[in-house]
Amino acid sequence: MERFVGKTIVVTGAGSGFGEAIAKRFAREGASVIVADIDAARADRVAAEIAAADGKSHSVRTDVSDSGAVRAMIELAVSTFGGLDVLINNAGFTHRSGPAWELDEADYDRVFATNTKGVWLGVKYAVPVMRANGGVIVNTASIGAVAPRPGVTVYNATKGAVVTLTRGLAVELARFNIRVNAVNPVAADTPFMRGALGGDSLPEANRAALISGIPLRRLTEPSDVAAAVTFLASDDAAFLTGVCLPVDGGRSIS
Repeated sequence: MERFVGKTIVVTGAGSGFGEAIAKRFAREGASVIVADIDAARADRVAAEIAAADGKSHSVRTDVSDSGAVRAMIELAVSTFGGLDVLINNAGFTHRSGPAWELDEADYDRVFATNTKGVWLGVKYAVPVMRANGGVIVNTASIGAVAPRPGVTVYNATKGAVVTLTRGLAVELARFNIRVNAVNPVAADTPFMRGALGGDSLPEANRAALISGIPLRRLTEPSDVAAAVTFLASDDAAFLTGVCLPVDGGRSIS
């Protein structure tokens, strides 16, 4: 299946976890992919693995909270591959799990700058490129945006903002034939989740506790999120905009 032949896709936070799976899925489906990540080495690795599988990609170090870096990322897509068809605002940061009132102010600022401002900056620089021919924006939110749990309240608040941005932008950009959707994943065993818990691996007790609240009794796999994102970005979802799709094994309704 090659739904994205001739399309240029930008994926932020593409150096690991969900973003890596998303970038590789788009490449397998024929897209030219800009692999953007704040960790240049990770971005380079993913781009090299795409190239080794005969895909088309280009890596770039991008801090999505930095306006100049995001503008340069979009300009790179246009100069390297001739345009921009899909933007995946996936990059995210999470603070350590703990009481909201004990969160360091610097971590509060960083989580909002990355997770919320980063989405807005992507839109700010992508929309002028997309306006002539239309396009798609897919944001990575979280099931915590609509069904929050204790310990990561501020992180959940940033993702609630992403859901509101997604719905508002869907209406605002429809006249340009730009669709805007989001995915709401549940927890996954990724570097992102392990960072929230402060370790190099996901403790079995935490894994069991997370799974106990998921009716399908497993965590999200990055491939689950990649499948949902590529569907929302594809012509199969041509009449879907403003959708915030749970990728959560039923957690939001349990």
